[in-house]
Amino acid sequence: MYNLVIFGPPGAGKGTQSEKIIAKYNLAHISTGDMFRMHISNDTELGKRVKQILADGMLVPDSITIDMLEEEVTNNPDVKGFIFDGFPRTVPQAEALDKFLESKGSKVNLVLQLEVNQDIIKERIAERQKVSGRADDDASKLIKRIDEYFSKTVHVLPYYQAQNKVDKVNGIGKIDDIFDDISKAIDKSL
Repeated sequence: MYNLVIFGPPGAGKGTQSEKIIAKYNLAHISTGDMFRMHISNDTELGKRVKQILADGMLVPDSITIDMLEEEVTNNPDVKGFIFDGFPRTVPQAEALDKFLESKGSKVNLVLQLEVNQDIIKERIAERQKVSGRADDDASKLIKRIDEYFSKTVHVLPYYQAQNKVDKVNGIGKIDDIFDDISKAIDKSL
């Protein structure tokens, strides 16, 4: 099983590039953000808790996120592998993911870091907000999300760098050019 973590700040292009990776490499996409939004739209108990946390611009607690992710992996036993999008966001989450994948006889093969500067991120999110209307793309919440990424989430990278699993890709440019660079990084790690 091949497992890829796609990493980058909000608006880096993780969702856009994940769609292309899925099509080419036949991986299943697990986006914690999508899982949270599904629970919120279905008004589940978990969704109600997550809605308030996200509305405050904070990260969902590790225990909730990890349980949801493990359930998603377990419910898809026949896939070739996974793209983890928006997870892990903390070192404890990364350690929990490694431990869980080891229990399944697998591992994280590659951490793909999309590098995008904050000005581009803000432009992209503003455009996405016009189309999607996502509450977490609201300007006031966006600043909190970007701050969360650069103050907390970015600290997961050294964990994976110590395992020689990180490949950095410039996330600015034409979508297909970025995907070509991503494909080269994935192909090297296969």
